[in-house]
Amino acid sequence: MFSISKDYAPPFGMIAPFFVIGAIFFFLGSVALLALDPSRGHFDPTIAGWVHWYLLGFVMMIIFGAMAQLIPVVVEVGHHSVDLYYVIWPLLLAGTLGMSAGFWLWPALLPYGGLLVLVAMLIYLYDTIMTLRKVENVTLTVKTAVAANLFLTTGIVVGFVMALAIGAGVKIDVGWWLGTHAVLVLGGYVVLTIMGLSLILLPMFGLAHGFDEKPVERAFNLMVGGVLLHLVSTLFGFGFGRFVAIFVMIFAVGLYLWQIVLIYRVRARKENDIWARSMFFAYGSLVLAVILAIPAEIFGWENFILASAWFLVMGFVTFLITGHLYKIIPFLVWFERYSPLVGKQKVPMLAEMYPKKMADWEFLLTSVGTLVAGLGILSGWNDLYYGGVALFIVGAGFMLASVRWMLVFGRDVAEGAES
Repeated sequence: MFSISKDYAPPFGMIAPFFVIGAIFFFLGSVALLALDPSRGHFDPTIAGWVHWYLLGFVMMIIFGAMAQLIPVVVEVGHHSVDLYYVIWPLLLAGTLGMSAGFWLWPALLPYGGLLVLVAMLIYLYDTIMTLRKVENVTLTVKTAVAANLFLTTGIVVGFVMALAIGAGVKIDVGWWLGTHAVLVLGGYVVLTIMGLSLILLPMFGLAHGFDEKPVERAFNLMVGGVLLHLVSTLFGFGFGRFVAIFVMIFAVGLYLWQIVLIYRVRARKENDIWARSMFFAYGSLVLAVILAIPAEIFGWENFILASAWFLVMGFVTFLITGHLYKIIPFLVWFERYSPLVGKQKVPMLAEMYPKKMADWEFLLTSVGTLVAGLGILSGWNDLYYGGVALFIVGAGFMLASVRWMLVFGRDVAEGAES
């Protein structure tokens, strides 16, 4: 199945800024949802600015921090140059702020913000690829990491050219390339990364083993093929190829969901803790996003496009990330502050190292808010959307407080051990 070694984990102080910054962007991004008007459509610059704020500042920041920890301990090789992560987060932070400001305030900032993001991505890609080159056992997780990072780089290059078109007048059809930019980043990077990590994290946290991995292997091949078909069709102006590519990717997601069902069936850990509830909501949102994507692609209905994107990003990706933060951060904190004390004094269990009441409120408010706001987008009822967003904002506040609570847990113990 998989093996995990702690010997190659990077320093906790290197990883923590990714989670802190990501949580802040998550909260501020939820507040910024109040400034959006879904009825204006997905080409609205205000929505585009928010998407880049949320996906780069929250989703990418958290994924990069998690991958910095998970890649070396899962494949059991050290980072090629781990110190590069001290550079990645400042560049990504500055680039995200620049791009968002470019969409919201001053389009001339877009190329500069895009360039900073591109440099951060290239540095991340360099370390990841060079690290994976040392791996002897090429598993599906390794394959997804390589493919995902190549698609991410391509998507960021496409996005940078689009930023030049908006901010500097470079002549390309931004509307035509927008879909491929989204496919490369969301389908090619985010979904593929999630597919690969699912084979590690879901069995590990759910205590599942002995399941068939063929569905996710086929899903990986189809997703790669669908993303490539979409890119090539865009290059050659082949609209029908783009149409087919979307349904290839939808079928790939369906196979991936079947893989999740197989893992769920054989799990030994049955309690529905905050992680399990988050996973149930995330994958339920993914099913809903896929269902809405079918009429959105066939008929081009704007409310279905936006609602499908909403449940994909705010339901699936968001809850997959927030749910795993309740597992990943306590592990990193425990390993940093308590593992040296094992056998010397009593140390806490991982389940004690997250704030259960705050987590429960976070899940309740963000899940209800996601459903209510999504229904508002689908129905075109803006008041319902804003009501759901208000609930989501309060839940995001609990998430921000929970991240801080987990990160400072045991700090006095570590300081006492050092003294």
